[in-house]
Amino acid sequence: MSTDKTPAVGQTTPATTQAKNKAEDLAKQAKAAAGNLAQDATSAAASHADAAKSSVADEVSGVASALRTAAEEMRSGSPQERTFGQIAEGLADASDAMREKDLSEMVQDVSAFARRNPLVFLGGAALIGFAATRFAKASNDTSAELPQAPYTSTTGDFS
Repeated sequence: MSTDKTPAVGQTTPATTQAKNKAEDLAKQAKAAAGNLAQDATSAAASHADAAKSSVADEVSGVASALRTAAEEMRSGSPQERTFGQIAEGLADASDAMREKDLSEMVQDVSAFARRNPLVFLGGAALIGFAATRFAKASNDTSAELPQAPYTSTTGDFS
């Protein structure tokens, strides 16, 4: 008969079982917390993406409205009037499509278009890049073009 309190091989003590159960509970809690964090991050990202999508749709709609107004002010039936009108309609349709589709659908549509028309896609991307660069430069240059007050002396005779 053994007086040693160590369990035989293959047997577990209540303390070992309790520690194992505690570790499993902690692992479950960690998984649940990680899942909640991931879900919160996904929700926040989707919310920001929807806000950005709505903002872009509003901007595109504004550009379409401006082009429509410009087309109306041109001579009726002129090529410029027709072109501006067609571009305005296309932008208005794109704005409506942005509002109606979620972000994943739009990414799929753009990917499919890029696969069908790679040259048009790359050309459009380059054009958008050039336009964005010009816009960024123009908005930075406006602060440099503010009128400066003429130099006036604060010393001397002002009579």
